[in-house]
Amino acid sequence: MNMQTTPQVYPWQQQVWETLTGRFPNIGHGLLFYGRKGCGKKDFAQHFLSWVLCLNKQPNGACGVCSSCQWIKSDTHPNYVYITTDEDNKMQNAKIKIEKIRDLLPFVQQTVDGWRVIVIEPAEALNIASSNALLKTLEEPGERVILILIADHYLKLPATIRSRLQHFALDRVTASQGEAYLNEYLADSKQQIPLLMNLANQMPLQALALSNSEWIRRRQDFVNDWQRLVIQKSMPIQLATKWNKELNFTDFIQMFEYLLADVICVKLEQTVKNKDIDFEVLADQYTLEVLFNIYNLLQQSKMQVEQNVQSNLVMDQLFIDIMSC
Repeated sequence: MNMQTTPQVYPWQQQVWETLTGRFPNIGHGLLFYGRKGCGKKDFAQHFLSWVLCLNKQPNGACGVCSSCQWIKSDTHPNYVYITTDEDNKMQNAKIKIEKIRDLLPFVQQTVDGWRVIVIEPAEALNIASSNALLKTLEEPGERVILILIADHYLKLPATIRSRLQHFALDRVTASQGEAYLNEYLADSKQQIPLLMNLANQMPLQALALSNSEWIRRRQDFVNDWQRLVIQKSMPIQLATKWNKELNFTDFIQMFEYLLADVICVKLEQTVKNKDIDFEVLADQYTLEVLFNIYNLLQQSKMQVEQNVQSNLVMDQLFIDIMSC
C-alpha cells in the first residue's frame, strides 16, 4: 500500500476509530476491515497502521514527525509489510501466492522493538493454499504483531480465516453523512449528488470518483447509439470507432455495465440507478436471456484486453455482437 496518499478517518468511520484506539493495545492481533468500494477502508487502514507504529501517538492519528512516521512517509518502514497480488498480474481474479504468505514467518517471529503491522489487500485474493498458510500466522502470532486484512466482501474469505479475525465494517454511511461529504466537494453540481450516490451504491468516495468520470456526461449519447444499433442493425464498426475515440476502454466498459444493469432492472420491474435516462426502448428490444449474454460479452471483452488484444479490435467485435443479439 503506497503510503504517499493522505490517510484519514471519514465521519462514518469515527466510531470504529474510537473503538480501536480506545482498546489499544488490547485489540487482538487479527483485524478485518471491510466495506463496499468507495467507503474509504484503505485510507482508514493506512491511518490506523501509521498510528500503531507511531512513537508519539495522538488521539486523532500519528504525530507525523517521529522517525516511524518518516519511514511511513517514505514507504520504507522496517516493521510494516504490505501484501497484494503481483504487480505484473493485476488481471481479474488474480490471487495472492502462497510464497508471499510463507515469507511472512521470519518477519512475524523476529524479535524487534515496537509494533509490527502486516496488511493483506484484497483479502479475497487469498487462495486455498495461501489461506491455509496464513492460519499458522493467525494462530501463533509473534508479540506486538497486528495483521490487517482489507476486503470488499468478507464472506468471500474462508470461514477458518474469518473466525480468527475481529470484523469492522467501514461502509456504514448514513444519508446525511454522504450528502454532507459530497456537498463539500461538489458545491457547483449539487443537483448531481443523488444520481452519483445511486450509481455508487451510496458510497461517497466512489460517488466523488464517478463525478470526475468522462463517461458520466456521455451516457445518453451512448444509449441513443445503442438504440440505433439494435433497431437499425447497421453501422457497428462506425459506432465502435466513435466510442473507441470518445472514451478509453475501461471507462467505456464501466459505463456500459452501469447502463446494461439498468436495462435488466427495467425488464425485472426494479428501480434503475440512472434515473435521468429512459431505458424502455432498449428494454423492449431484448429478452432477459439476451441481456445476460451481453453481460457475458462485456466480461469476455475485458479479459481479451487484459490479454493484450488491441482494444479497438475488441470494440469492433463487441458492437457487431451486440447488433446481432
